[in-house]
Amino acid sequence: MYSCGPTVYGRPHIGNYSSFLMADLLRRWLEVRGLQVTYVKNITDVGHLVADADEGEDKIEKQAKVEKVDPLSVARKYTEQYLEDEKALNMLEPAYRPKATETIAEMIATIQTLIEKGHAYETGNGVYFAVETFPEYGQLSGNTLDNLSAGARITVNEDKRHPADFALWKKCVGENAHHVLRWLSPWGYGFPGWHIECSAMSTKFLGTQIDIHTGGEDNIFPHHECEIAQSECSSGQKPFVRLWLHKRRIDIGSTHSGASGQASSLRPGSGQAPQVAHSASSGQAQKMSKSLGNVLTVPDISAMGFDPLDLRYLFLSVHYRTQLKFTQKGLDDARKARRKIVEWIEECETGSKFQVPSSTTWNMELGTEHGFLKMFADAMNSDLNTPGALAVVFEYMAWTRNQKFLSASQRAEVEQFIAVVRHTFGCFEEHGVKEIPKEVTELLAKREQARSQKDYAASDQLRDEIKKYGFDVRDTADGQKAEPLR
Repeated sequence: MYSCGPTVYGRPHIGNYSSFLMADLLRRWLEVRGLQVTYVKNITDVGHLVADADEGEDKIEKQAKVEKVDPLSVARKYTEQYLEDEKALNMLEPAYRPKATETIAEMIATIQTLIEKGHAYETGNGVYFAVETFPEYGQLSGNTLDNLSAGARITVNEDKRHPADFALWKKCVGENAHHVLRWLSPWGYGFPGWHIECSAMSTKFLGTQIDIHTGGEDNIFPHHECEIAQSECSSGQKPFVRLWLHKRRIDIGSTHSGASGQASSLRPGSGQAPQVAHSASSGQAQKMSKSLGNVLTVPDISAMGFDPLDLRYLFLSVHYRTQLKFTQKGLDDARKARRKIVEWIEECETGSKFQVPSSTTWNMELGTEHGFLKMFADAMNSDLNTPGALAVVFEYMAWTRNQKFLSASQRAEVEQFIAVVRHTFGCFEEHGVKEIPKEVTELLAKREQARSQKDYAASDQLRDEIKKYGFDVRDTADGQKAEPLR
């Protein structure tokens, strides 16, 4: 399994993580199903030009000029931030995490093969793939050569044989003469094109055919279309990818959380999960993009008082084919829903009725007595129907709480169900114990007094003060409960 990772010219925004989280969910579910997954996720640290074009400025070098440092320093800085975010979002570590700058030799070898087979040609400013030599070009995206026209995400270049031909290697000449990141190749000093990088990195670790390749819908064209063409032409292996999976983009909404597109239906007879994104997308919404200046990062989510795992729940609670309109209200709904599940898990592991030990394994053969585990699996096996799977979780929560007594087999089912749900969604983990500082204790006492006097404005203000110390406050039947933010 291969996923297109981040281009590290800035801290990835939460829209980027929507795609990465979908891939993490799929990998986790395949493991629950008993499959051994070799997962590769790359780091793009050179060659990705502004606007995904073949001409222009490298995104990392452009940021290096802004920060007045060398490009590799920029790449290292934002790679570290990306890995911090992955940890906060509880993503599993891939088997391999190759960097483009570490795979140059493999890229050059692939380009040489394409030239030898007549699928690529050299010009004065680089080496280009000849799309007309690959009749299947455009089958993934629908952007066939008959449908493409110059100007539609295609840079007109007189050196190209066809306007849709894309760069495999750019020479350090002309506007690229001062490109800092450069390597010696058979065509002189230069740097790789963006598309050839993923073909070389995936082939190096997974061979010439991949079972599953994931990415965001923005990757479909031109990136994934070009990956297919150069990979199949260089290796002769078809198909390059057996199954493509693309996550629809995240939009920034204004007032309501909502979704539009192809939402999965819930399994008949299943319970209804609290709706995080329930109404059709309407009104103003726009794509989340660094170029538009409307991005949010994981630290921004924490600064808003949310746990990054609330964001994980929000993204995974909506079907990956659905275009989510992101709002703070939707994130708040996700936090409430996630907490209900976490509290139920705590009840199961500590309550006298359940007495269910924490499990790190799962057994899909269990859970047939009342069918909840099978219902959960059926939803996940139906094109990763996460809304349906979560509906089963809430139905099972209600069922267990209505039972006066659970038999040994029923307790075993609860244990396995929790283990499966935890591993699949990855957002119901317990946080480590964090000592509450004296300042927070004092603020909690003041807040308790304000609430007793029904001074809710002061109570809310004190809650905000407590958040500055890294804690959130939750009001329960047993009083206030302070919990660490992540």
